[in-house]
Amino acid sequence: MTAARLAAALVLGGALAAPAIAAELRATVRSEQGQPVADAVVVAVPQSAPAKPPRPKTEQVEQIGHEFVPRVKALLVGSPVSFPNRDDVRHHVYSFSPAKRFDLPLYVGTPAQPVLFDAPGVVIMGCNIHDWMVGYIYVAESPYFAMTGADGTALIAGIPPGRYAIRVWHPQLAAAEESTSRHAELSATGDGALEWRIALKPALGLRRAPLPGRQGRY
Repeated sequence: MTAARLAAALVLGGALAAPAIAAELRATVRSEQGQPVADAVVVAVPQSAPAKPPRPKTEQVEQIGHEFVPRVKALLVGSPVSFPNRDDVRHHVYSFSPAKRFDLPLYVGTPAQPVLFDAPGVVIMGCNIHDWMVGYIYVAESPYFAMTGADGTALIAGIPPGRYAIRVWHPQLAAAEESTSRHAELSATGDGALEWRIALKPALGLRRAPLPGRQGRY
């Protein structure tokens, strides 16, 4: 092969191997009063060809200071989740949610087997010992999702161009999640931006109780 043909082959091979051009979606979520909403999940579901999901990876929700960390976790359907207990007391983690029912009896450290979240939906977790411990896992059916930060903004990058149904969920969302759904066409020539104003219910505030034998430690 001549040098010219070799160079042409390398260029063509590089072009074929290059990743497809992807879009980017910047979503902003605010309360009805205009305040940024943190820990909201924004998920974009393709309306044409179904998304090819990446291989799920093992996720983690810790127990630190007698709280779930993070309190809200978004992950792809099919993901296993481990629940390491970093506290010096035992926890009993469970959920009765239809999307995933599970029960991890009293333990310290990390349970031997992670829990597989194999159906989309919202999973509310609790601790059978510490009633104030409440956490949420949002299991997304699409790999294109992100959570808002303190500024109320979520960035979903690497989205193939196309038409999407985009919706928002938050633990305090007053309306049904489907009521937030919008349709948008994302192109490779420009980034998309959407903003939501959502009504929020009052935060669930369960009183922390002193732990027995801990001299008032919570």
